[in-house]
Amino acid sequence: MLPIVAIVGRPNVGKSTLFNRLTRKRDALVDDIPGVTRDRLYATIKWNGRNLVLVDTGGFDSSSHTGALSEGVKKQVEAAIEDADLILLLFDGKTGPVLGDDELLGLLRRAEKKVLYAVNKIDGPEHDHLSLEFYSLGMDKVFPISSAHGYGIGSLMEQVIRDLPVIEELPEEEGRIKIAIIGRPNVGKSSLINRIIGSERLVVSELPGTTRDSVDISFERGGKSYLLIDTAGIRRRGRVKEKIEKFSIIKALKAINRCHISVILLESQAGVYDQDARICGYALERGRGMIIAFNKWDLIKNNPSLIKSLEDSVDRQLGFVSFVPTANISALTGVRVKKLFKLIDKVWAQYDSRVPTPAVNRVLETIVRKHAPPLVGGRRPKFFYATQVSVHPPTFAIFVNRRDSIHASYEKYLANQFREQFGLHLIPVRMFFKER
Repeated sequence: MLPIVAIVGRPNVGKSTLFNRLTRKRDALVDDIPGVTRDRLYATIKWNGRNLVLVDTGGFDSSSHTGALSEGVKKQVEAAIEDADLILLLFDGKTGPVLGDDELLGLLRRAEKKVLYAVNKIDGPEHDHLSLEFYSLGMDKVFPISSAHGYGIGSLMEQVIRDLPVIEELPEEEGRIKIAIIGRPNVGKSSLINRIIGSERLVVSELPGTTRDSVDISFERGGKSYLLIDTAGIRRRGRVKEKIEKFSIIKALKAINRCHISVILLESQAGVYDQDARICGYALERGRGMIIAFNKWDLIKNNPSLIKSLEDSVDRQLGFVSFVPTANISALTGVRVKKLFKLIDKVWAQYDSRVPTPAVNRVLETIVRKHAPPLVGGRRPKFFYATQVSVHPPTFAIFVNRRDSIHASYEKYLANQFREQFGLHLIPVRMFFKER
């Protein structure tokens, strides 16, 4: 449930430079979304204590030789505007106002979104006068900035933080398992949601959506309480091909940030796409429980060559989440949907589990004795004790003499051993090291 800030503007006004400055700054960067960030479109940042999702967009180009804005870029910008809570409209201070600025300004006014206006390429206060021309477009305030040199960025971001909406989550219900069903367009999300809530012996109620275009569905099954986070909005946004399809992942980000378990729906016939791997990567970074469900299994179950092709694409694209359980289902017919809920319950049992501190330390001692950490600077790191500090996912703090002496490969070894020894083989675990 992070607010979304989209940077829009004409080509070459410095959108990506501003995006990179905000995301690479050491005291601002929180993390990047894996996969999607190959083209630097999305990042989660923290500024003055506030977390937000920053979105870079394609250039709004209405050059006369084309006669009109290309449909792909137009859809891309419109999707970013629709999903954003706040827009940063960037102008080029060196060129001054041009026709494309006025057209984009009109698009934003029709969208009725909160907009902040920044004039880029103002390298210092001696050039502030170049931004005054833009008041002719009818804005109350413009921010002179330099994305390349950092001038004015602090003032702009302070205003961004002040104008961001305070997003309140629905009150938590004790023991309720929050499930997000996410995936690419046309993989059967809506069919699966309808199958789940239309099933007999379910007590269903609709709750007010905490994000646009979504409805949270609270229901009970087998005496257990669940909250289904409907991300059907992905489907509509994803109809546009190529880059615009990437904007559908914003819906997935919102759902993943709020859920305990992400059910990532793939189409059996189509295999694994890059966007499927992106969604899995983001869920893994967020420490969410995951289930990969192959929908429309009935269409390939009697075709060995298609099954082999699917298995190959899974190995190739999703090897980094090989521990995640899978289910072969048909949302349309309901085949194996009950199995999906059995997996959800198994994942939840591990995701919500706690390990007593004495057991954690016994296992840590055994692991280290079995395979000691490598020497660093001629000295071997020393482990004192460990304890579980939280759940969702299970998170362990390990106290050591030198935190920077733990090699990444040994940290991965410890995490895998903890998962194996504590029966957490279906979920990610987190650990961090503290100096005693």
